[in-house]
Amino acid sequence: MENIIKSERIDIRLSNEDKKIIEKAASINNMSLSSYILFNILKLAKNDLERFGITLLDNDEMSTFINLLTNPPKPNESLIELFK
Repeated sequence: MENIIKSERIDIRLSNEDKKIIEKAASINNMSLSSYILFNILKLAKNDLERFGITLLDNDEMSTFINLLTNPPKPNESLIELFK
């Protein structure tokens, strides 16, 4: 597993009742409160991005994408036939 330095923070305010609910859910999943919140919010965020057709690319993926746009491969026979 990759060691990622976590240096960013997000602070939220919530009611005591809401916190207890989240703590209980984290507990039954054998997760810390922070891990539980991060795991679930990342799932929701990724679903939202996917729902709106947004794709996140890392630097290598972006370079490959730009390279394919600027230097597309030559069409193969199947592709040529498809457009006849």
